[in-house]
Amino acid sequence: MNYYAHSNTEDPSRWQPLEDHLEQVAELAAQFARPFGGEEWARLAGLWHDLGKYHPDFQRKLKGESIRVVHSEAGGHLVSLKEWRGMDVIFSWLIMGHHAGLADYGAGDAGGKALEPKMRHPEKSNDVLSNVPAIILDQIPPVKPPMFANADRYPDQAFFVRMLYSCLVDADFLDTEAFMDASRKAARPNNPASMEELLSCFDAHMARFDGAEGTVNQCRAQVLAQCRAAAEQAGAFSLTVPTGGGKTLASLAFALRHAVKHQKRRIIYVIPYTSIIEQTAEVFRSIPGFEDAVLEHHSNLVFDDDQEIAEKRARLAMENWDAPIVVTTNVQFFESLYANRSSRCRKLHNIANSVVIFDEAQCLPPAFLRPCVFAIRELARHYGVTPVLCTATQPVLTETKSFDFEFTEGFKQVTEIIDKPNALSQQLARVQVEVLNELNPVDLAVLADQLKAECSSLLCIVNRKADARALAERLPGENTIHLSTNLCAAHRFEVLSEIRQRLKCGEHLLVISTSLVEAGVDLDFPVVYRALAGLDSIAQAAGRCNREGKLKMGRTVVFMPGKQPDYVKPAASLALNYLKPDRLNRIFLPETFRAYFKQYFFMKGTQALDQKGIRELLPNETAAIRFQTAAERFRLIDSDWQLPVIMPFREASELVDQLLTRKWEAKAICRKLQRYTVNISKRVVDQLVDQDYARPVEGFEGMVFLHTRQLYDERFGFIPPDSIESFNSEELVI
Repeated sequence: MNYYAHSNTEDPSRWQPLEDHLEQVAELAAQFARPFGGEEWARLAGLWHDLGKYHPDFQRKLKGESIRVVHSEAGGHLVSLKEWRGMDVIFSWLIMGHHAGLADYGAGDAGGKALEPKMRHPEKSNDVLSNVPAIILDQIPPVKPPMFANADRYPDQAFFVRMLYSCLVDADFLDTEAFMDASRKAARPNNPASMEELLSCFDAHMARFDGAEGTVNQCRAQVLAQCRAAAEQAGAFSLTVPTGGGKTLASLAFALRHAVKHQKRRIIYVIPYTSIIEQTAEVFRSIPGFEDAVLEHHSNLVFDDDQEIAEKRARLAMENWDAPIVVTTNVQFFESLYANRSSRCRKLHNIANSVVIFDEAQCLPPAFLRPCVFAIRELARHYGVTPVLCTATQPVLTETKSFDFEFTEGFKQVTEIIDKPNALSQQLARVQVEVLNELNPVDLAVLADQLKAECSSLLCIVNRKADARALAERLPGENTIHLSTNLCAAHRFEVLSEIRQRLKCGEHLLVISTSLVEAGVDLDFPVVYRALAGLDSIAQAAGRCNREGKLKMGRTVVFMPGKQPDYVKPAASLALNYLKPDRLNRIFLPETFRAYFKQYFFMKGTQALDQKGIRELLPNETAAIRFQTAAERFRLIDSDWQLPVIMPFREASELVDQLLTRKWEAKAICRKLQRYTVNISKRVVDQLVDQDYARPVEGFEGMVFLHTRQLYDERFGFIPPDSIESFNSEELVI
């Protein structure tokens, strides 16, 4: 009897032979796992992943019979039958989960989805396995990969399983695609630029700036030179550069030179906010030769209608990050590393043997800091990754037992790229920090008068969306611009463009914003006001002040707001210690941030740095690992309490109409609509629907459209009517 893996025609002679599929997936998976020494494990998982398709019922299903066949268990049962103790659970996870996802081992609260019940009674696969060719059955167990030989730095088993899983599922997807959809395979990016080619293009581009005059440009040249020199070394790195010091291009210089020297396969930029991603990707693509080398992966990415081929290639590359340079978010990077579904895990093996730049590293979420840093360290120790923690406000991510606080997930050693960070910080000092009213509370009316009295354009950053709107309403409308996440992303993009253009023309502007403008957004004001918050937030706000050093000294004024959100209070109270008159001139030095973050982490405590208990769910003990539960809990942004609502801004209404009439294009239309959404509490959404201000989009569960244009203001974005019970969503920073 002939056995087949896939059918794409009625003619069985043109179907994919099962043995061919198994061998091809095995070789591709082994190739993917080679950078971290797991090729023998991945090869065997690939060879055995579809043994259940040797069941006659599966072959009947390929011929069109309506029959249910579970084909993902036989390979796992085979390992148990061979009595390869210690390997049976690992291979069962990989093989039995290659469609369903990595399960919890024990039943627990996973019920019938757990792995252990599926492993019981392996003898029930005997009949299927009797049809498998001996050359596939008679395999010897894989040797332990080299990483397991180092007892002092024993790798994490859950991490290893997930990386192997990535190799298997990506190989399975790609081989199946090659047989079933040749056009899709042909559309995938091929012949990408090499790191050597990209380095040559980059060096030629940067040569144009050699000899640029001015203190800021001279400091940027120093940073660039030190990054190039440090690229010769190996290890984990930090890049501590004040805002405006050119760290984006300097870090790329390090990454390219390091990748060539140490034969790294790709460069991955991990960035906290989509606004910075778009800006960073645009900077990289502006370098001649980089146009097709940069992949953006984030939720707001939208292609123009005439970019059909480019869109298809980019969408395919996003599935597994098969590109020389990837620019993505903290959410996408870390949630994928802790995911359990095949679609999210496909890309993981392509992180191995890469340079990974963590831009704005201070934005790693404290509630998940331990599992995030553990993942970075594991990638560095066992998967050939060179991590670079890149920020103006460097947090403490090394192992420490000081302050009665153990951060055991941290690095033993991190090499700082900049020779003298304190000296560089003083060289690039372009801002004088002041405090308003001795940091006694200031109400919005008094603050508005203070802002109107300023002669220069200014940016004022507050902690609450309610404060941003209320303050902007007290200021002259023709000169005042409001920014918050009550504006949809497309609206914010327009407003930021308007701000840059009007500043360039020398107009007098008062910009009132939440903290969404802080990390990495390229704005330059002579004066910045900042509501009291954590020291890192104050420093990021100051980074929007005199950014290009055109003034002798800019001014950043810190004030105490009348109302302070609860989540800000701990960090703000700690920052008060550094805002005393005798400490203001040293407030932004790297040594200050080291002291601040040590105190901050100690104040929060070990448990608070892993609020969801992710590390406990993934112990280095096979039978206690709970992949599914960890994946469900690992959500950097808790959005369960809110829903994205489509705002009636620009083309959004037309897109919603298209969604209802052109459902065959639903996927592309939904991607475009992402830029027109605002997250609103579910309770408020229910009220909007009940009062007919908004309506669910028919046929698209969970999608809601605010069809009443009066509730979306050109200045303030979404404004609920008085009849809607207010919700404290303004207490969120951005």
